[in-house]
Amino acid sequence: MLPFDRRLTADLSLLIITVIWGVTFVTVKTALQDIGVFSFLAIRFFIAFLFLALIFLRRWSRLDWPTFKAGAVLSLWLFAGYAFQTVGLLYTSASNAGFITGLTVVLVPCLAALFARRIPGPGTVAAVLLAVSGLGLLTLSVTFSFNFGDILVLFCAVSFALQIFLLGRYAPLYDTSLLAMLQIGITGLLSAVVALAFEPFSLHIAPGVWTALAITAIPATSLAFLVQTWAQRFTTPSRTVIILALEPVFAALAGVYYLDESLTLPQLLGCALILAGTLASELIPEARAEAPAHPVDEH
Repeated sequence: MLPFDRRLTADLSLLIITVIWGVTFVTVKTALQDIGVFSFLAIRFFIAFLFLALIFLRRWSRLDWPTFKAGAVLSLWLFAGYAFQTVGLLYTSASNAGFITGLTVVLVPCLAALFARRIPGPGTVAAVLLAVSGLGLLTLSVTFSFNFGDILVLFCAVSFALQIFLLGRYAPLYDTSLLAMLQIGITGLLSAVVALAFEPFSLHIAPGVWTALAITAIPATSLAFLVQTWAQRFTTPSRTVIILALEPVFAALAGVYYLDESLTLPQLLGCALILAGTLASELIPEARAEAPAHPVDEH
């Protein structure tokens, strides 16, 4: 079993990137008023890929077919998550999309249980129920009606769940930097293809979009995916997804701080429940028992 301090370091690292993703959500939301979603993703991921590719230039000599195949599989599910979510938002509300995407918290432990052929223990179940209840209170409106867009967003949740689960399987087995670069590079390439096919092309990029790209490309993409890939070598997919469920909490707090938005009492309670679910995943021994595979030596 891995030392607890290494698991704790991995979980704290995931918490930090969750804060970054949550805080930058406000910036991205504003930037998307002036650029297509996939155009933004293509530029963001290209800059992030170029940054890591230059830093880890010597690592490319270690690229082999199994590593490339693992990175390609991860990037396909990562891109599918973005694509289903984006198209789904055309047919459903943001609140529905936020909650259904959050069901990744349920799907990842289910995938882990299916792979391990054992039912999740009460500690994991308790942490998941707390997080999902909190997501419901934080994101859902009073009326929830299921429609075609919700089905697409459900596919998004499945895609993100598979990406997180498979990353938990691949991260201990392959080079961290190569996996991160492949995910970012191929996702950016797929985003560019969709952008060229379906979004209006323009060489002019508004200053606000450049600001958002500067904020998101390196800290929220290249460094964040690099940290996530490293962290999932030492923690479990189930705990990873519960920690990442804090993203809408930090996004909501950023909205309060930067956009003068307000949180209702149920939304505040939702934030508290998600936090409680995260703490449960850390403090309940059984919820920490799903050990990752033995890490590969990267030196």
